[in-house]
Amino acid sequence: MGVDIRVENLNAWYGPVHTLKDITLHIPPNKATALIGPSGCGKSTFVRCLNRLHETNPTGRVEGLVRIGEVDIYKDVSPVEIRRRVGMVFQRPNPFPTMSIYENVASGLRLGDTPRKGVLNEVVELSLQQAALWDEVKDDLKKSGASLSGGQQQRLCIARALAVNPEVLLMDEPASALDPISTAKIEDLIFKLKSRYTIVVVTHNMQQAARVAENTGFFLLGKLVEFDSTHKIFTNPSDKRTQDYITGRFG
Repeated sequence: MGVDIRVENLNAWYGPVHTLKDITLHIPPNKATALIGPSGCGKSTFVRCLNRLHETNPTGRVEGLVRIGEVDIYKDVSPVEIRRRVGMVFQRPNPFPTMSIYENVASGLRLGDTPRKGVLNEVVELSLQQAALWDEVKDDLKKSGASLSGGQQQRLCIARALAVNPEVLLMDEPASALDPISTAKIEDLIFKLKSRYTIVVVTHNMQQAARVAENTGFFLLGKLVEFDSTHKIFTNPSDKRTQDYITGRFG
C-alpha cells in the first residue's frame, strides 16, 4: 500500500544554483498528486529529491526533511533502499535495450537475492498485468524491450518500477513523448494504480492533472506557490500567480 510523504523546508542546489526553496507539503497516500508549473521551475528536481536521485549529480545538494511513511530518507536508509521503495518513471521511455521484455521487468529483483524462477515468473506477469501490458507481450517475453512501441516501452518501464513492490511511484512527464492513445492508457493506469501506491506526477498538461490527480501543487521559480485539491486549484486558486498560469497568461 502507498504511504504518505511529508516534506519540510526542503532546499536543493545544483552547484551554486538554488533550485528548490523551502518546500513544505504533505502528499497523502493512495492518491495521485500532480505537480504543475512552467519549465525550469523545480518540479523535476523536487521529485528527484523524493528518491535521492538528485544526489547522483555531483553538484547536487539537499537540505531539509523528506519523510516517506515513517522513514527519514536522508538519515534512516541508503539511496539504494529508498529507490526500491520509491519507483521512478521518466519522461522518455528507457527500457534496457539489450534486455528482453522479461529481463527488463526482472532486473530490479535480481539486484538483491534473486527469487527462484517460479516466483520471478509470477512477479514479472503480475507487474506486466498491473502495467496493462501483459496481454500485448505475453507471447513475446524474449523479445527486446526496445522493440516495443513508445507507449508500450513506457508501460514496460512502469512494470519494471512496480516489480520491486514500491510504496511510491514518481512519474516525471510520463506521457509527454507519447501519442494521444498511449497517453490515455497511461492515465488509465494512474487511476488503477493509486489504490495500491502513492503517485506523484509531474506534468505540463493541465488537463491531464485535472483528470488524474486529487491534489495539485503549483511550482514557480523554485517555490511551491500553492498546494490544494485539484478542483480548488483549477476553479478557485488562492494565489493570483496560480490563476495567471492556469489561464495561460504566462508559462
